[in-house]
Amino acid sequence: MRSWPYAILGTVTGTNTEAAGLTVWITGLSASGKTTIGHAVADALRARGHRVEMLDGDMVRQNLTKGLGFSKEDRDENVRRIGFVADLLSRNGVIVVVAAISPYRAIRDEVRARIGRFVEVFANAPLEVCERRDAKGLYRKARAGEIKRFTGIDHPYETPLAPEVACRTDRETVAESVAKVLHALEARAYTNRARTASG
Repeated sequence: MRSWPYAILGTVTGTNTEAAGLTVWITGLSASGKTTIGHAVADALRARGHRVEMLDGDMVRQNLTKGLGFSKEDRDENVRRIGFVADLLSRNGVIVVVAAISPYRAIRDEVRARIGRFVEVFANAPLEVCERRDAKGLYRKARAGEIKRFTGIDHPYETPLAPEVACRTDRETVAESVAKVLHALEARAYTNRARTASG
C-alpha cells in the first residue's frame, strides 16, 4: 500500500487502463531548459498517441503549492506534492512530464521509488549559461540579495548521480535533447518509435 501523506481525493476517469503510464522527471537549474525540453517531449509523445500531462514547477507553485516557501523542508514538500499528482496520473495510464528544479537528490529518489516507472532527465547547463539565459532577471536579483535562497546562488543544487538521460543544453539543440529522451523511453519499451512517412 502506498504511504503518501495525503488522502487520495479521487481517481482519473475515462482512462485507457491498458496503457501503462510513467513519469519523465526533468530536473536542473533555473533557465537550464527544463520546461522547453518538457513541452517538446510532451508534444512528441502526444503525436505518438499517448495521453500526456505536463507539470511545470512554476505553474505548480502558483496553483498547488503557493503557500510553501523556499526552505529545504518546503522545497521537499513541493516535490512530494508534484510527485503525488504525477503518481496518480501515471497509475491511470498518463505519461507525466515534470519540469521542476527539485534541487535535492534524496527527495527525487523518494519520488522515484514511489512512482516506479520513472525516467530522470538532467537538464545540464553551467550556472553561467543559465544566468545569461535568464529572461526574468532572477539570477541578477539573487546576486544583488533581492531574492534569498535562490538555487545555484545561495542555495544548493544536488546533481543527479545516475540519470537515465543527461542533456547538455548548452551544447545541444532542443531537438537533440528531445531525441535523447525519446530514445531512453523507446529503449525501455515505454513508447514505440515514431512512424516514418513511408511506414
